[in-house]
Amino acid sequence: MMSAYAELGFAAILLTLSAGAGETRSTPTSHQPGFTVIGISARTTNAKEMSGEGVIGKQWDRFMKEGLLSKIPNRVDANILAVYTDYESDASGAYTFLIGARVSSADTVPQGMVAKKVPAGKYAVFTSERGFVGKVVPETWGRIWATPKSAPGGDRAYRADFELYDQRAADPQNAQVDIYIGIK
Repeated sequence: MMSAYAELGFAAILLTLSAGAGETRSTPTSHQPGFTVIGISARTTNAKEMSGEGVIGKQWDRFMKEGLLSKIPNRVDANILAVYTDYESDASGAYTFLIGARVSSADTVPQGMVAKKVPAGKYAVFTSERGFVGKVVPETWGRIWATPKSAPGGDRAYRADFELYDQRAADPQNAQVDIYIGIK
């Protein structure tokens, strides 16, 4: 049986690839300082995620079942971050998926984990509705993909994007998540 967060990975890819026409509502932007995340990572593509051989759901499942958040040293808070980075090209290319936590120092990286830098820059911020995480996060990705290219304040940078699971996402049945999309 998949956890609510594991189901999230597959559902997000489904909605991402099937998103419809553009949306016109305004999307807030935020300049984020660069920061470091420690966690577990894997390389994947949207095509692989759609094939049933994806890694995102498996990474979420492992992260939650093994209590990996508690094993990350130098965490700056209790939030979980899901980072999409090292893009080969765009939505059709390979990328690295990393699930972990923001840290104050990457001097100590536990075995089996990696440290990745999320670059400083301008990010469009999409906030999910409140509800079951396996529903609201994929719906938000669908909204992201349906947004006209320049609507969020700039074209997508494909450097790094991240999902922020803070206290509003503590209950996966009634979660709200912010998704930060790097823009030029």
